[in-house]
Amino acid sequence: MSKIPTANGIPIPAIAAGSAPENLDDVKKPEKAKDVAPSAPSRFSLKMTAGFWRSLQCIGMGLHYLASPRPPNPAFTKSIPSTISKSKGKFTLHFYTPKKYQDGKKAGKKYPAIVNFHGGGFTLGNATDDARFARFVLETCDALFISVDYRLAPDWPFPIAVDDGADALLYLINHAAEYNIDPTKLATSGFSAGGNIAITCPMRLTAHIKTLSMPLPEHRIRAIATWYPITDYTLSRAERRLTAIRPDQTLPPALTTLFDASYLYPADLDLSDPFLSPSKASDAQLAESIPQDVVFYTCEWDMLLREGEELAKRLGAPPISKNVRYKMIPGVPHGWDKSPDPLKPAANSEVLYKECCETLRDIFKA
Repeated sequence: MSKIPTANGIPIPAIAAGSAPENLDDVKKPEKAKDVAPSAPSRFSLKMTAGFWRSLQCIGMGLHYLASPRPPNPAFTKSIPSTISKSKGKFTLHFYTPKKYQDGKKAGKKYPAIVNFHGGGFTLGNATDDARFARFVLETCDALFISVDYRLAPDWPFPIAVDDGADALLYLINHAAEYNIDPTKLATSGFSAGGNIAITCPMRLTAHIKTLSMPLPEHRIRAIATWYPITDYTLSRAERRLTAIRPDQTLPPALTTLFDASYLYPADLDLSDPFLSPSKASDAQLAESIPQDVVFYTCEWDMLLREGEELAKRLGAPPISKNVRYKMIPGVPHGWDKSPDPLKPAANSEVLYKECCETLRDIFKA
């Protein structure tokens, strides 16, 4: 049976046959944002469209949360100011804490922390979207799970989401003692657009640290766990669909156009910027900024499969030579794990969440 693609829990129509170009010769390589959405709607229209999809997403994720076992709620939240971004503002961190966290705090226990970024094309989604994954972090890693409500496009286009991600790390490093976090046992995680941020925010933080007059407290990002990320915006959506194993199961143009037109702004934005397209970063930049351990998942029916697979291979090969644990999940579309099924979690999602968290646990213990 054909599986219905979802976007953050929203069932979406499959791509109609014949809606993609027939061969790669018909596909132009984009270089600037204007090449991706040359006839993009106005920013106001994008905001209205994003609002509509966000309403649908709330319904879909509400159903997603209902399936047993129910995911946890954040123990508390913290609003923090942006310091890295040129666009000043605030965003919120959602803290999920393991059992007996308060007792551990009183005893002076230090916990690992996984800093997470939700998906939604940088345009949709909420920090609570990955609560099912959070449960396994709490139970398997005995770690804090801190999910970042980074600012969304179209109001806040690139690079604001990545800057907020780096700012979240910066805040937790500077306030580790307040939350009983061991700053030498940090990791990032993320899904889809959040998978991109999980990769790029350590790169952005590394660049920011070089501008500081005072060193940061001792810290170490041990790992990245990235799920079906977008990694190369110099590939057009048309090319991605043409090379997808199941183009009928990819996200529809109406949605990907919204995502790209919202986030890729202004028109002269260089799509090869490594904080946008980490696949375009130099070997030296990736070797310096990416932690030694990377857990990388892609989906067989996803239009992002090829670019994710290529980046995973590159990270694991010399001269970068990271420890990459890569898995392609067979027979599923992009975002399959956010299925809006109120009766049961998405097939195999909890097995893979546990597998990922067991790997992170072992990395923290090493």
